[in-house]
Amino acid sequence: MNLSPAAFAIPGDINTLTGGYIYERRLLESLRTLGHDVTHIQLAASFPDPSPEDMADAVEQLCALPENRPLILDGLVYGSIVTEGLAKARAPIVAMIHHPLALESGLSDDRRAHLYRTERDNLTLAQHVLVPSPHTSTILTEEYGVNPERVSIARPGTDKPTGVSAPVDPPLILSVGIQHPRKGHDVLLRALSEIIDMNWQAVIVGSPYDADHAAGLITLCEKLGLTGRVRLAGRVSSQKLTALYRAASIFALATRYEGYGIVFDEALAYGLPIVSCHTGAVPGTVPQDAGLLVPPEEPEPFAHALRSLLSDSAKRTELASAAQAAGKALPSWLDTARIASDVLATLSPQQSVMGEKLL
Repeated sequence: MNLSPAAFAIPGDINTLTGGYIYERRLLESLRTLGHDVTHIQLAASFPDPSPEDMADAVEQLCALPENRPLILDGLVYGSIVTEGLAKARAPIVAMIHHPLALESGLSDDRRAHLYRTERDNLTLAQHVLVPSPHTSTILTEEYGVNPERVSIARPGTDKPTGVSAPVDPPLILSVGIQHPRKGHDVLLRALSEIIDMNWQAVIVGSPYDADHAAGLITLCEKLGLTGRVRLAGRVSSQKLTALYRAASIFALATRYEGYGIVFDEALAYGLPIVSCHTGAVPGTVPQDAGLLVPPEEPEPFAHALRSLLSDSAKRTELASAAQAAGKALPSWLDTARIASDVLATLSPQQSVMGEKLL
């Protein structure tokens, strides 16, 4: 079988430990496993806020691709690269959108409007769009005008865990997510401070997004009297993360928004009951019988959900069983790659009409 060649353009270090980077690295590797000749193009790590030099370099690299090598372009770049530069690319383009950049936390109104316009305009240049969730698909079709026939949902794959879970005592509450405002670790810390009377321990795994936010989390932890109960572990090895998942009794992420959330699938695979927020793609990712979802930005309901699981072992076991069943049904990374492979098979240089509206 003659599989389509492709190029996959990703900004920065492909081994960065965030859900988006993990998704794209594993998709690239799995496409190669299927037999695709995939060229990895490393663009500047400064996207979505590139310098003029980084922007020019990105446009140059993308325009250098031949028309017979379709381009999968990461969303951090896709939503921020200059439209007139992207329009010069000869290769058919597949946009890889985890969630629109305008939905990121902490943006000014002007910055949000700029990102929305740029991503909307750039999406008119894509022959196809890959997204990780129905939620993101709906946003692109309803708010960005993308033709739903040109959107494919490629849910992230999940590695099935090996070994046996061994929950520790006191119960471990595990949170996994980069130390970024959107992940809501500050909300989690405030929720934990409201159940200080109970017997538990907590670990938050995730690299700092920036030094100021990371320092703020440490200060908040100390202010709330959580030192010794909560460990901000930062980045850990895959072996250590596996050990933490096996040792945990509850997975908790007080996220403000998710376009998908690979960590939820990881938690399901390990059979962990989940406490998170009813926002973005979370309700469509976490089965109702496997987790408790509360409104975002509200520590008190989050604390109540944690308290209910910590105080009711039967309820915790019930949710854990549902999580384990859901985890067994999750797709593999090869399943995800097959969806992308099918998309690549539909593209051809003759179809590449730059500026064609996806309506």
